[in-house]
Amino acid sequence: MNHDEDPQERQLLRVCRIGRAQGLKGEVNVFAFTDEPERRFSPGSRLETKEGRAFTVVRSRRYKQRWIVLFEGVDDRNASEALNGTELYVEADPAEELAEEDMWYPSDLIGLEVRMAEGNGLGLPAGQVVGRVSDVLDGVAQEQLEITMGTPQAGTGHPGDEEGLKGLIPFVEPLVPQVDLEAGHITIDPPGGLLPGLS
Repeated sequence: MNHDEDPQERQLLRVCRIGRAQGLKGEVNVFAFTDEPERRFSPGSRLETKEGRAFTVVRSRRYKQRWIVLFEGVDDRNASEALNGTELYVEADPAEELAEEDMWYPSDLIGLEVRMAEGNGLGLPAGQVVGRVSDVLDGVAQEQLEITMGTPQAGTGHPGDEEGLKGLIPFVEPLVPQVDLEAGHITIDPPGGLLPGLS
């Protein structure tokens, strides 16, 4: 028996949470946690629950900050209402593919040092350490990074969190232009007043 194929060892990526029913024909509102909703909700795409129940997309469309999706076999409002709150996943791509596509998992970001981007709008020195990523939170339109603020402790080059101030920054390219997992840091270019201590 090949233990390498244990399904419990698969790494699953959360794609979406199903919300309330939309109309009478089985469509559901879906809140996306992926930066590739067009790919994940394309017709024929297969998503599954953590327990392995599979859902195949028949069609989808974007509506404001969410998606409306019809899954195969969900034919009426009763069936769609029963899915409210269900979270769907896909199996993670191989790490090599992720590296080639310049992608990462949210858990990879926690603990990364936060530095100011070059040419940032606040006029702070490029590379100045301002804190560390302490969490990745689901937002309405996109994920947000929770930053524990702190100035570098003498002689260590690492931020101290003695003040414990935390702030949130939307995880979008204009505000977080660089993620460097190998070097262990991200760079940010936030507007004034978004993060405590930065103005």
